[in-house]
Amino acid sequence: MIEIDRLVQWAIELQSIAQAGLTYSQNPYELERFTRIREIAAEIMQEKSGLDLDFVNDVFCSEKGFQTPKLDTRAAIFKDDKILLVKETLGGTWSMPGGWVDVDQSIASNTIKEVQEEAGLDVVADRLVAVLDRNRHNTPPYAHGICKAFVLCTVIGGHFQPNLETTASEYFSLDALPELSLGKNTAAQIRLCYDAWLDEKWQVVFD
Repeated sequence: MIEIDRLVQWAIELQSIAQAGLTYSQNPYELERFTRIREIAAEIMQEKSGLDLDFVNDVFCSEKGFQTPKLDTRAAIFKDDKILLVKETLGGTWSMPGGWVDVDQSIASNTIKEVQEEAGLDVVADRLVAVLDRNRHNTPPYAHGICKAFVLCTVIGGHFQPNLETTASEYFSLDALPELSLGKNTAAQIRLCYDAWLDEKWQVVFD
């Protein structure tokens, strides 16, 4: 499990408190204090990251409403003991098909949609493998909380075509994985999905 820098943890917590305060408070003095707390959180993140403060504010402090984790789905598709990965257009690294869950989608339907978009395949979402806290398992740390849902899928049709997001699709053995997009999936997470694929009585893993 990955250790997150304590200052980054505090900055994330301060930002969350400030965002809730700005959402629910009406007293102008409280709003002023919560605004300053949010500014301090952004300044901590800027100091730790070295990024421009305006950029940090755009990424870290732009949301409104009560802050909750974002949801990401990843499809685990196996054939002949190999896992399907797609090569990302940006960066050239490889990942399990997936992405942010749209507001009108469920975990299952979003997984199916992402596989079709990124790998050109029609699939059935069979079983949930795990729901993991991204910042505990993936790098680099992200400024917002993210829950990653890994789903075993079965291919029922389709074929790959290059698209805006991916340039290739290929099955890899677990002992010969390509360069992975570690923010999206790790070798350990792929192994976890493989173990679930082999075990029909798999118990869902969650943080």
